[in-house]
Amino acid sequence: MYTVIGTAKSRAARVLWMLEELGQPFEHVAAPPRSEGVTAFNPAGKVPVLIDAGTPITDSTAIIQYLADKHGALTHPAGTLERARQDSLTQFLLDEFDANLWMAARHSFVLPEELRHAAIKNTLRWEFERSQKVLMARMGGGTFIMGDRMTVPDIILTHCGNWAIRAKFPIVDQRFTSYLTRMRDRPAFKRAMAY
Repeated sequence: MYTVIGTAKSRAARVLWMLEELGQPFEHVAAPPRSEGVTAFNPAGKVPVLIDAGTPITDSTAIIQYLADKHGALTHPAGTLERARQDSLTQFLLDEFDANLWMAARHSFVLPEELRHAAIKNTLRWEFERSQKVLMARMGGGTFIMGDRMTVPDIILTHCGNWAIRAKFPIVDQRFTSYLTRMRDRPAFKRAMAY
């Protein structure tokens, strides 16, 4: 059985949701970042941490891609053009959505107060808005980001979309709003967010 360390209000939500989608049993330890329950497995103190067969795996994207590959679901096979496209979308989301949201969080409450620069958040919001337009052009017309099949990027994008709403980042495309509504209506998502 897997163990997931990290609160559902962090990127651990991605791992909890992936495991719910896969129907895999797991134990959840809702430890906050930098707590003793986290640093024992990740010296950086970051969450999430997945423990599989006694081995800790860190970084939410690495964890959910590992789980998708291991269970042969929510991913395209390695070495295929579909997987290359999936990996490209994953990297785009991490660079253009996650990174901007994380930088805004750092300048809101993570960094020591004397190192925070509130004005940077205007630039980050602008970049986030621009990135949505690029994403919508890449997305196509399917139910999910890659078409008619849910994949790893859907978990990342939905998490970032929810994070953006909480951080008051603009959601400027109705298709993105509709997408987020569909994804949040998934039973596995609802179960994961209840942790």
